[in-house]
Amino acid sequence: MKSVHKSSTSIKSWALDDRPREKLRAKGRSALSDSELLAILINTGSGKKSALDLAKEVLASCGNNLEELGKKEVEDLMQIKGIGEAKAVTIVAAAELCARKLTVPLRLKKQIKNSREVSGFLKGIFKDMHREVFVVIYLNRSNKILHHEIHTTGGITHTVVDPKLIFHKALSLRATQLILSHNHPSGSLQPSREDELMTRKIIEGGKLLDIAVLDHIIISDEGYYSFADEGKM
Repeated sequence: MKSVHKSSTSIKSWALDDRPREKLRAKGRSALSDSELLAILINTGSGKKSALDLAKEVLASCGNNLEELGKKEVEDLMQIKGIGEAKAVTIVAAAELCARKLTVPLRLKKQIKNSREVSGFLKGIFKDMHREVFVVIYLNRSNKILHHEIHTTGGITHTVVDPKLIFHKALSLRATQLILSHNHPSGSLQPSREDELMTRKIIEGGKLLDIAVLDHIIISDEGYYSFADEGKM
């Protein structure tokens, strides 16, 4: 008798131990593969494809690399047959939650002690960004983070920064210290001449307002570069 392959059947017809939701409840989250976890988010299949089939196709579209999956936008995911807007939005939202989780440890700390700690925090913000983004972290005198925000989003190679807006925000928060940061989607960690000039401009502006610029950190897939660590502040 010819067996029916799982990919052509509804997940409800599978053995209980093979169903992603039931498997998670019975064996715990670590027992599930990436595709099984993603199938839970996708929730339902489409046509003859089960949710697990769709999950495998989504992962295959990014080389089975979760880092690359996190970079996908809703429109990218919707190019996969069977992934509509609702499914795509759910996947992107889950990826964003994962990225934000990385920023939690430092936000809960009382003080920032070094560039390594800050870089870990920033990697959570820049994770999956494929355009250059400029981020400002606002701190009090005790090096406690008061707020952080994306100041501007640019193109693949650069973004435009307005110091007036940065200091306006700092004054409204009563912040006395800043950490500047941006990512290099190209992977390079070396600051450009424009990066250095812009950093110096913000440092000088901060002096007039008694707001210290502690560091400017560049983030890429290769690691991080700290202006302060390199003696350029």
